[in-house]
Amino acid sequence: MVLDRLGILTDEVYPDHFAKSLDWIAEQGLKHIEVRVVDGVNIANMSDEQVADVRRQVEARGLSVSAIASPLYKCALDPTRPVATGDVFGQAEESVEAHHEKLHRVIAIAKQLGARGIRIFSFWREREPERYFDDIVAHLKKAAAVAEREGVLLLQENEPACNGGFADEIGRIVRAVGSPAMKALWDPGNEAYGGRPAFPEGYEAIKDVLAHVHIKDAYVRPDGTSRCVPVGSGTVPFIAQLRALAEDGYDGLFTIETHFAPEGGTKAAGSRMTLDAFRVLVAEAFPAK
Repeated sequence: MVLDRLGILTDEVYPDHFAKSLDWIAEQGLKHIEVRVVDGVNIANMSDEQVADVRRQVEARGLSVSAIASPLYKCALDPTRPVATGDVFGQAEESVEAHHEKLHRVIAIAKQLGARGIRIFSFWREREPERYFDDIVAHLKKAAAVAEREGVLLLQENEPACNGGFADEIGRIVRAVGSPAMKALWDPGNEAYGGRPAFPEGYEAIKDVLAHVHIKDAYVRPDGTSRCVPVGSGTVPFIAQLRALAEDGYDGLFTIETHFAPEGGTKAAGSRMTLDAFRVLVAEAFPAK
C-alpha cells in the first residue's frame, strides 16, 4: 500500500528543529525520512559524531532513513558561463571537482545512516543545455562508477534550475549514463512548477528509469510565476498518477517534499495539509473493496 511506503523530508516540518520534526513524523505514522538539513546544517557537511547522533535520534523513534537529500552536482559546469541557480540549503557554491570529492563523503554518511539512496542533480541549467549534454553525462558517469563500487544508488531529480530540469531530460541523462547505480527521482510537482504537464507526459518520459517519488504539487500563476501548494490543489493529477504507478509495478518509496507553508503559517502546517490531502487522494485512487 502507498501509505506504508510514505515518508517525508525532515526539514519540511520544522526546518530548525530536527528532534521536533522526528516526533511529528512518528506521531503521523510515517515510516521513513529523507535527511537534507539538520538543525540548520546541511547533512553533507556534518561530522561523523553529528551523523551518529542523527541516527540515534531516528532509530529511537522507530524510523529509518531512506535517502540523503544531498545538494550534489548543484553547481556550474563552467563558472565562466551564465547559468540558472537554485536553493542549495546551506551548501556553498563549489566546483564540479569539489562535488566529485564530496560524493565520497556523502556516501560515507549514507552508509552510516543505513540509507542506500542519495539524491543528486545535473548541474546548474545552461542557456543551451543540449550543447553540454556529453559533458553532463561524462561527469555523471564518473559519479555513477563510484556509486556502483560503493553499493549505493544515485537518484537523479528533475529540477527546473538544473540541466535535467524536466522528466524527458532526466530520462535521457539516466539512460545515457547507463548504470544500475543511477536512477531517476520523479518529482511531479517540480514538473508542474516548471510549467510542464506532469502526467501523463512527464511520467511517460521517466517511468522506465524510475526508482523514487517525491510528493509535491504546484501551478503557474497567470503572471508566469510558480507556487507550490498542497497536493490536489495544483495541476498534478495525483489520482491518475498513483494508479499508473501501481499499474506499472512501482514498488518504491514516496517522500513528501511539499515546499509549502500557508500564508502566515508554518511549514509544519503545510506538510500536515499535504499529508492529509495525500491520504484522501490515495483513498480515492484505491478505494476499499
